[in-house]
Amino acid sequence: MRVLLLVPGGLRAQLNTLPAAARVAEALDARVQVACAPSAAAAWSLLPAFEKLIPFDFDANPSLADWANLLGNVREPDFQACINLASGRQVDLMLSMSHIPNRVAAGGFSATSTVTPGSGWPAQALAPYLKPLGLELDAAAFRLPLPKAALSQAAAELPAGSGPALLLAPSGDASDWPASRWQALPAQVRAKLPDVRIVEARRGGSLLERAAQLASCDVVLSSDPISCELALLAGMPLVAIGGRPEQLPSRQGVQAVGNPADLPSLSEAAVLQALGLG
Repeated sequence: MRVLLLVPGGLRAQLNTLPAAARVAEALDARVQVACAPSAAAAWSLLPAFEKLIPFDFDANPSLADWANLLGNVREPDFQACINLASGRQVDLMLSMSHIPNRVAAGGFSATSTVTPGSGWPAQALAPYLKPLGLELDAAAFRLPLPKAALSQAAAELPAGSGPALLLAPSGDASDWPASRWQALPAQVRAKLPDVRIVEARRGGSLLERAAQLASCDVVLSSDPISCELALLAGMPLVAIGGRPEQLPSRQGVQAVGNPADLPSLSEAAVLQALGLG
């Protein structure tokens, strides 16, 4: 069985879709093909059931030729279902000319089942899209199936020692927690926990390498949206600086700290408290 997913948005949007795609693949013994922007496609390399990328950037004002090419890709395989997260007349026209019998979307004349997206953590908010396929979704139970080789390599690159490993992943953008406070934090953590191993998040490398690095640590402290999503999908304890509580799963070890609109006012003491070191 094959299932098609149409997923607009960047890398974070693709990561948020992984638990739903994995649930469909497992429950229906399906292979998954995804239409998304090539720049965001790396997320799908983390899902073993992923079969093929159909490169299509929904947010880049696709031409008529682009839509015709997408239709050709959609009509060729034998898809039994489509989960459509896109919207608009063009996508409806394209899907209405496909041979896919089950087409789930939030609206549009091409949908055979319409749903109301949920709220909260975006990964769990996709649960209604699975119900027309007879499936439930517990996104918080999903875990990235990271290869042992990648995890072993990441563990080998951690600082020496037996203490807990704390991964720091600042976003580095203009609205981030000030760099001076990120730089001052390790000494303050060591004052509370002398044997802690401080790990700086990877900036380069593949998405798999980034995921394996954080999964090899004990706690993730991050203001970077991608690192936060990878931590959540890997089941890691996470303190999300500037995160919105309603956008995180209700799970032990996961919390937000700091007002996202005013991170310069967030003190190191508040971050230490969130890490359990207050």
